[in-house]
Amino acid sequence: MSDLITPDLVTLDENLGTDKTTVIGHLARGVVAAGRATNYEDLYADAMARESKTATGVPGGIAIPHCRSAAVTKPTLAMARIRPAVDWGAKDGPADIVFFIAAPEGADQEHLQLLAKLARSLIRKDFTASLRSATSPVQIVELVDGALGLGPAPDSAGSAAGAGGAAAAGAATGATAVGSDAGSRDGGQTGGGQAGGGQAGGGQTGGGQADGTGDGGHGADAPASAGGTGATHTDTSRSRHLVAVTACPTGIAHTYMAADSLAAAAAERGVDLQVETQGSAKSTPLDPSVIRNAEAVIFAVDVDVRDKGRFAGKPLISGPVKRGIDEPGVMIDEALNAVNDPNARRVSGGGGGGEENEGGSGSGGEGFGGQLKRALLTGVSYMIPFVAGGGLLIALGFLLGGYELALSVDDVANGDRMLDGTSILNPPPEGVIPYLGAVFWKIGSLSMGFLVPALAGYIAYALADRPGIAPGFTAGAVAVFMDAGFIGGIIGGLLAGYAARWIGGWNVPSWMRGLMPVVIIPLLASIIASGLMMLVLGGPIAALTLGLNDWLTGLTGVAAIGLGIILGLMMGSDLGGPINKVAYAFAVAGLGEGSFENQVPWEIMAAVMAAGMVPPLGMAFASTVLAKNQFSMALRENGKAAWLLGAAFISEGAIPFAASDFFRVIPSTMLGGAVAGAICLGTGVTSQAPHGGIFVFFAIGNLLMFIVAILAGAAVTGFVYVALKRFVKPRKKVEEPAIA
Repeated sequence: MSDLITPDLVTLDENLGTDKTTVIGHLARGVVAAGRATNYEDLYADAMARESKTATGVPGGIAIPHCRSAAVTKPTLAMARIRPAVDWGAKDGPADIVFFIAAPEGADQEHLQLLAKLARSLIRKDFTASLRSATSPVQIVELVDGALGLGPAPDSAGSAAGAGGAAAAGAATGATAVGSDAGSRDGGQTGGGQAGGGQAGGGQTGGGQADGTGDGGHGADAPASAGGTGATHTDTSRSRHLVAVTACPTGIAHTYMAADSLAAAAAERGVDLQVETQGSAKSTPLDPSVIRNAEAVIFAVDVDVRDKGRFAGKPLISGPVKRGIDEPGVMIDEALNAVNDPNARRVSGGGGGGEENEGGSGSGGEGFGGQLKRALLTGVSYMIPFVAGGGLLIALGFLLGGYELALSVDDVANGDRMLDGTSILNPPPEGVIPYLGAVFWKIGSLSMGFLVPALAGYIAYALADRPGIAPGFTAGAVAVFMDAGFIGGIIGGLLAGYAARWIGGWNVPSWMRGLMPVVIIPLLASIIASGLMMLVLGGPIAALTLGLNDWLTGLTGVAAIGLGIILGLMMGSDLGGPINKVAYAFAVAGLGEGSFENQVPWEIMAAVMAAGMVPPLGMAFASTVLAKNQFSMALRENGKAAWLLGAAFISEGAIPFAASDFFRVIPSTMLGGAVAGAICLGTGVTSQAPHGGIFVFFAIGNLLMFIVAILAGAAVTGFVYVALKRFVKPRKKVEEPAIA
């Protein structure tokens, strides 16, 4: 028997409300009540955060909300068969069967593989039909255990213990076998009259274990499926050959369901498809020979594909992981059509960082604007750890050693005396604590020195994958040398990335291909990007940077408050969306320019952080203090979690409120953010840390006014929103009924 699900975690035929938030809340409470999670608020918040990224409804009236959470102590499944069904974002209508997958942060591979196997079973109609006809929680548990291969599957399950689910379409028709890499290799072999370890008999999928070790179930005996490499067991010499990669942010459910949906669609078309699942369960890369023989590649992913360079030159069809579940046949057909289309998008020959010929065939193509935005945000996201670590270390240096002592480290005389020839066992005359302060300050300043090169390097990486990293870092270093600042880093990174991408698209002899990503592309792209920076662009960009710094340094009074208002409005406008990220990226990118002579970049960072904390705190204030009776139980629970999320500078904590009442929430959060930003910049609050909220208090200058700004902004947001709820009729009423 599995320890993932027990009868007390199953709810049958109950009315859990008309919104998925109440259903998730019910299931999360059941997990906590069963002693499998320590904290309902954290588990619910993590589940809703995952839900906000991609809808978890799948075809067939199924929903699979899932998350990793530090609150979970034991991998758990909770299931509800609900009346009425609830909209979960699937194209074919609402869901009446909901499986909530709660995994700990460090879940072991065995449990992750079982969770993935269940997700794959849920695309099988015979299995879901059995779930709908079960009459007790005990039967549900038996069906799930059968699907996981941990117990006998009842006959009504249609041999639910068969291979991971993709054989349903292929078994009855004798379609060509399809290997589907499940990471753990469970359920990998499908179609062709084979499923797991058995052949189909009487039109039913064989009942072999998904890892290829079981017996044939209802079908005649047959050799167990090999697993391991996704090799097939039927003659596919006359088949078309494709490969695919599936991946989602959590890597528990959608990754594997997309893999099996694509496999089933390929089997129906007589296509040999090998799938690599880059999920939480151990991922086994596709065999290089399989990739080499493939005619095209499909990426059904919500995150970056690992090592895309393996697929260089292949025609590419890409889309979100959910498209692999909802429209697998369309993606297969598009891939087949792309094979003979000279204008089809292809994985870049320079290492796979980008896709060529954006206007070619395929779906989900990325335009220039989207590509540029993705590159800039990638650069900022990779740069943040350097800034966060460096800024916090500098702040600790100030805390331990005092400003004057820490800053004296870069003076030649004091630097030699404080750091050269000294150690923790042989500290300078000032003592151990000031010495540690000086050490922290120096390490932090060295870390901050990577800000511009890292920004440029990873902008180039986003455009050209690994071959772009070296030219990007080099262009960033040139920008530092030329005093071009973060603007120079951005331009240098874009130049390096597009140069590497262009060179990677060259049609070169086969003997040269191995040299392209490690020698030729980095060399030529560095010459182009850094040469342009050094010879042409560096000087004008440096002058522009100097002018911008002078303008920012000179901001006082009304001008400073005005900038704070603008930044606050941006931070409160879309709660972690593109506008919010532009303001945040502007603050983080300029953080390295801050100094005690020029503290404006630190002030901008403080204003952005304070304004970003306001939306969740304001919603928490409104829903748990000001007017609890105007909010549903689910939103009250969201409000409790939003206190912590807001304190930690996680603006997304307000998303559940905006999702249910967008046209009243967003104006409220924008006003509150504007108030917080104006107070911060008007009173000279500074922050040397790019993230952390109130928890990095030691990195905040003028902490009292920082707190005042946040409280004032949250109060404005809360009061304005409550007033709007009372006196302004919503544009579209989608909230749950209020619970007194």
